[in-house]
Amino acid sequence: MTHTGNDTAGQTCEVDGIDLHYRTDGDRAQPCLVLSNSLGTDLSMWQEQAAALAGDFFVVRYDTRGHGQSVTGAEPFGIERLGLDVVALLDHLDVERAAFCGISMGGLTGQWLGIHQAQCLTQLVLANTAARIGSADAWLARAEQVRRDGMAAVADGAPARWFTPQFIAREADTVARMVATLRSQDAGGYAACCDVLAQTDLHTAVGTIAVPTLIIAGEHDPVTTIDDGRWLQQQIAGARLASLPASHISNVEAADLFTAQLRTFLL
Repeated sequence: MTHTGNDTAGQTCEVDGIDLHYRTDGDRAQPCLVLSNSLGTDLSMWQEQAAALAGDFFVVRYDTRGHGQSVTGAEPFGIERLGLDVVALLDHLDVERAAFCGISMGGLTGQWLGIHQAQCLTQLVLANTAARIGSADAWLARAEQVRRDGMAAVADGAPARWFTPQFIAREADTVARMVATLRSQDAGGYAACCDVLAQTDLHTAVGTIAVPTLIIAGEHDPVTTIDDGRWLQQQIAGARLASLPASHISNVEAADLFTAQLRTFLL
């Protein structure tokens, strides 16, 4: 299937028996950039970047399985499945190679792609992520909590994990919109991705990544710290590290600076 022109309508791609929801912006003739969301969000989190970069890239945003309008599937899955979803999406779009930018959980997907599917990548951006995010026990407890009590169990505490207090006060509408997206997520899909985070540890493998890599870290990120980003930089040959005045969802809190880093690195 060949896509040309500007196409901002949501579409689906069948992958491994599920429908993966995606959107495209920009001309198909331009270099492809894939954007991968964080846990509890959807492709709308990339609106600022898609709007700003569609003049230079064929921007592909997708909802990670279990998120937004992408189905979870009946079987448990791991980080390999999240990576292969991206490979299948590129194949569906007839894109041979693409730049990939993932934030948090999306950054783990990016690491897996860099390790196992480097032939699909031109460049790799790993934002607000780590080779291992949090502890297995904490993720398993959160998965159990959400399956039992629903998304409200985690929604109230999300702003403090995602943003600085200053941003929460200044951009209340943006924060409220993202929390509403979190509340609307399918609890089973969210929990399934918590299970993925519980089992994913790429410490021993990230050093094999040979794709040109940019690491973006938030100076105030309590989830994946500057030190986590610095460690990734030290492991991945030639990787660059950029720090932004933001917490965990840096592409929203410091949108212009984040986009500028992408543009400088990718062009």
